[in-house]
Amino acid sequence: FVVFYNGTDGQPERQILRLSDAFEKETSEPELELKVLMLNINFGHNKELMEKCRTLREYSQYVDRVRKYAKRMRIEEAVERAVTECTREGILADFLSSQRAEVIAVSIFEYNEEEEMRKIRASEYKNGKEDGIAQGIKQGIEQGIEQGMVETCKELGVSFEQTVARLKLRLGISEQEAQEKVRHYW
Repeated sequence: FVVFYNGTDGQPERQILRLSDAFEKETSEPELELKVLMLNINFGHNKELMEKCRTLREYSQYVDRVRKYAKRMRIEEAVERAVTECTREGILADFLSSQRAEVIAVSIFEYNEEEEMRKIRASEYKNGKEDGIAQGIKQGIEQGIEQGMVETCKELGVSFEQTVARLKLRLGISEQEAQEKVRHYW
């Protein structure tokens, strides 16, 4: 199988993708495996392939123009300009001329979807990071309280067993958990 990549993340010219890379548990010999050759078809990549396949090269040029123009104008204007220029310069000219309205609509939709997915990923990353920080702070406070209780009991001469009982009562944890915490900080 071959997959064409034209996303915006940096990718090598070619890469073997394996289904097993997505498995939760890594295994040296998966029961099921699928290997796919991914070819980067972004403008400026895989020059030999682009020289041999004019349509693919021209598609790459079209996408590159849309992205370049979208950085400085609304996506609708960027797509319209890219379609007009490419048609005038003979880049996918027949296709863009005959399918102009559909190409514009699909290009705008695809670009907006890609941008929306990028925003969602950034937001989810930010939320995950914030949740991780909050969870880390909470755990740090809990550990500080546990450590403080154990050290205070030890300084006051409270026995190991009585300290375990106090932790168990105050923190609402099992005997085993309390023993582990007291052992850790004792």
